[in-house]
Amino acid sequence: MSQEIQDKIREQIREYPAILYMKGTPQFPQCGFSSRVVGILKRIGEPFAYINILEEPEIRQNLPLVSDWPTFPQLFINGELVGGCDIVEELDQEGELAPMFKDLLWPDTESDA
Repeated sequence: MSQEIQDKIREQIREYPAILYMKGTPQFPQCGFSSRVVGILKRIGEPFAYINILEEPEIRQNLPLVSDWPTFPQLFINGELVGGCDIVEELDQEGELAPMFKDLLWPDTESDA
């Protein structure tokens, strides 16, 4: 089962140019770290998909095995792990985060994964 979940996670990361694995939703973040990252992403104004790991315990359990990153939230852009809250905040403060969103090619779907 865990291999199937890990494959599902890899597919999500491939499918969505920017995806945030978070606690809660962008409208109602359920932890301070997720809220801070969502605030930054909303201010940047670029689309991103999200997965509420509180509603998907299998993903919550298996994502750290895929990403080799133990904490949440986790932001991926173009299939690569950007990092968690501290790294996202640092990249934003240095002006390096917003350019990562330029020229992303989105599939013709909603941005809620």
